[in-house]
Amino acid sequence: MEKIMQYLWQWRLYGSPDKRLTDGRALRIIDPGRLNTDSGPDFFNAKLEIDGTLWAGNVELHLKASDWHRHGHRRDRAYDSVILHVVGVNDSAITRTDGSAIPQLHLPFDAEIASRYRMLSESSRPLRCQEWLPELSRLHLADWIDSAAMERLTAKARRVEETLRYTNGDWSQTTFITIARALGFGLNGEPFEQLARCVPVSVAARHSDSLFQLEALLLGQAGLLGDIDRSDTYALSLADEYSFLAHKYSLTPLPAHIWKMSRTRPGNSPCRRIALLARLTADMGSLMSRMLDCKGDVDSLADLFVCRFDGYWSQHYSLSVAAARPAPNALSADMARTLILNTAPPLYYAYGALRGIPEMQEMAQDLLMALPPERNTVTRFWEQTAGICAANALESQGLLQIRRNYCEARECLRCRFGHRAIRQSVK
Repeated sequence: MEKIMQYLWQWRLYGSPDKRLTDGRALRIIDPGRLNTDSGPDFFNAKLEIDGTLWAGNVELHLKASDWHRHGHRRDRAYDSVILHVVGVNDSAITRTDGSAIPQLHLPFDAEIASRYRMLSESSRPLRCQEWLPELSRLHLADWIDSAAMERLTAKARRVEETLRYTNGDWSQTTFITIARALGFGLNGEPFEQLARCVPVSVAARHSDSLFQLEALLLGQAGLLGDIDRSDTYALSLADEYSFLAHKYSLTPLPAHIWKMSRTRPGNSPCRRIALLARLTADMGSLMSRMLDCKGDVDSLADLFVCRFDGYWSQHYSLSVAAARPAPNALSADMARTLILNTAPPLYYAYGALRGIPEMQEMAQDLLMALPPERNTVTRFWEQTAGICAANALESQGLLQIRRNYCEARECLRCRFGHRAIRQSVK
């Protein structure tokens, strides 16, 4: 129960800042202080005004005033700095080690607050705040969804910045790694990133005029040319070419077992996605500069990412596995938009932040607003459970962030939906 009091005090959910102490003196709460997660008083550096006098110090909270004695604070000098004791039940006066009285505030909370707090902190329901969401205004819903989307975008941009540090400031290599990871579409994201990290863009650029050599380089580095059907002449020629390139550039392939094959649709097979990465690498030249030239335009970005296979890959989903019918489309329209969503906005945002170009950061946000909302298990969850529908990719990214980082992580008390649910129950 003390945690409820700490939560209410931390977030100023105590109504008016003007109160009366248990001895009748006037109290004005200027700053509740900073929550202490270690030993000692609950809040540091609070600022209060008591009968016109400014006080600065620490605050301790207890469900019952007598808990001060039960916890031994009366004999602990660490608590002599306490300038206010906040209690839910006023059943005792309290003192410091020298016997001086400590101002005390009686701050009870009702059963509804306790009920909502427990539900948000202990319930096993998929959406703990479900029954209170209808109480929230459209403004509050939209504000948190948009803020969560920006939280997600900045996290992705930080990943780009970390990759840029890894590549010693090489934007082409960083863009290559970012696009490769996105081509993994979650399931094979990590293997694709490993692949892009072990293939220098400078090496790939030397062979950008030969799609065959790029396929051999990438498939070979992925470790996928080691065990192939000897009757597949194209696969054999790729393996021979990779052997030459590996010797020339002193390359070591990744282990083949890192790729997840069993849960992928034929069109999403790692081999086919790597063939697409080779095509993008050949067609895009300087990756980042081409994306910057698009200036956040969805159609221009689609022209970069949407391509068709011809030859071997228009007839195969994987090495030596022929398609039942021709499959020239490298990506569906939905997957192309997903690829744009997961690459362009983070790259734009990171580039703008590091180069001091706020217009680039705004471009990243505008691009998300221009893209249609994602259709996946998370967006369907919000629609079916709470009736919340995303209008664009910015909102679907926000809903994804809230679901993954707050609902599933059981961080409901840090979520603005949960916080608002408690705030609205405060009288």
